Amino acid sequence: NYRISVVTMAEGVYGVGLNLFTSRVTKRVSNANAAPAVAANMRRKSRQTCQRRATQNRVVLERVLGITTSSSSGLACDPNTGLVAYPAGCVAVILHPKKNKQTHILNTSSGHMPCVRVWDVAERAQGAEVQCHKYGVACVAFSTNSSYIVSVGYQHDMTVSVWEWRKGTVIASNKVSSRVLSVSFSEDNSYFVTAGNRHIKFWYLDASKEKRVNSTVPLIGRSGLLGEQRNSTFCGLSCGRGNMASSTYCITSSGLLCQFNSSRMLEAWVDLKTASARCLSVSEAFVFCGCADGTVRVFSPQNLHYIATLHRPHCLGVDVSQGLQPGHLFSANPKAEYPDTLALTFDPVTRHLTCVYNDHSVYVWDVRDIRNVGKVYSALYHSGCVWSVETYPDMDPSLSCLPRGSFLTCSSDNTVRLWHGEPAPGPGALRNLYSQDLLRIVYVGDDTQHLQTEGERGEGGVADTKAGIRFNRHGFGGGGGGGVGWLFS
Repeated sequence: NYRISVVTMAEGVYGVGLNLFTSRVTKRVSNANAAPAVAANMRRKSRQTCQRRATQNRVVLERVLGITTSSSSGLACDPNTGLVAYPAGCVAVILHPKKNKQTHILNTSSGHMPCVRVWDVAERAQGAEVQCHKYGVACVAFSTNSSYIVSVGYQHDMTVSVWEWRKGTVIASNKVSSRVLSVSFSEDNSYFVTAGNRHIKFWYLDASKEKRVNSTVPLIGRSGLLGEQRNSTFCGLSCGRGNMASSTYCITSSGLLCQFNSSRMLEAWVDLKTASARCLSVSEAFVFCGCADGTVRVFSPQNLHYIATLHRPHCLGVDVSQGLQPGHLFSANPKAEYPDTLALTFDPVTRHLTCVYNDHSVYVWDVRDIRNVGKVYSALYHSGCVWSVETYPDMDPSLSCLPRGSFLTCSSDNTVRLWHGEPAPGPGALRNLYSQDLLRIVYVGDDTQHLQTEGERGEGGVADTKAGIRFNRHGFGGGGGGGVGWLFS
């Protein structure tokens, strides 16, 4: 019995109780019979040493240089921690803007069976999963109390589903006839709203739950009364908060901010004075509207009165190596072109507004003083396929023209980018105003349109497989969505 038990423990099944068990048994045996216990301890130490070596030799993802957010459904913030989350391919990046630190959740592709997954951020472990769409998931949203998730499939799927994610069950579902671009839950969790091509619809969860027994029931929905905007495409949506919780705010692709009342009626709208609009974010005090040319306009949720226009990001074709003085970012150039705003999320605690632009850049703005906005964080990434990665040779610092560990990438966005291979020396160390990762961007040609993502991928969209530049000498790695994984062992 003694030998079998020790072997079982040595194999790791009962490793926690090994020492207690050994001390109890050795009182009944002689020193000559204690050899098996010594051998078991040696095997255990050897195994622990091997495990430590295996951990030390693993390849660990330290940083992701890229972002694939295409709408506000792919951008979120946590008011409790100040963290910002966004997708970069199959990796969910959790960013701490002030510290410029990342953690990651490594997701896996679902292939032809797309699913919605819920992850525990602290444990970085999957908590739930449901497959209820055939072709892809266009947008998702948590209920305000985090009990439910609503997911909308691609246009050919035409399904909107609500599920209790802790149980992994779909409780209500229905079909939609239009392409849905955005979804938002009301503050009291009693309904949610979907927006899309000539489509605003209010879905009432309480009425659906009354009809539910033990199976999925049809969602009960009522169309919004669009009036003069019945032919508009509503590309951004958010339910009101606080005193304006009964209102719903939408923007159209043509550049109108619309307000619906509790009767689902289009009550008011205002012209954003922009060529196009894509996204919005609503708090108790502000409505932020993301528009073309890097513009973000701010309105009052109470009466849609204009408040301010925020600073625009860098201009297309910016020389990041010259961004060493604070005024360089805000220097005005009337002939400059700017990337369009794709996604917004507002943190009401830190009062930080995170913006993603269509050149795959990310900015976090401090809007505590809406008329004197400051920048907390920014990063510029490739906006097209990354074709090659080349490391800079390790050589004598006196002979090197780039910092140690630097590497270069080339992309279909017609740029060659030089990156820092090592983190900044300290939290206060400033490399340039635009990115702590970038050394320089080399633009091939004067056409800046390659820097902007055209349209929205996902529903039939494909990456460009021909345009751009490549290194003559073969490199390693390369990603298909404008992202480069920075890996160290």
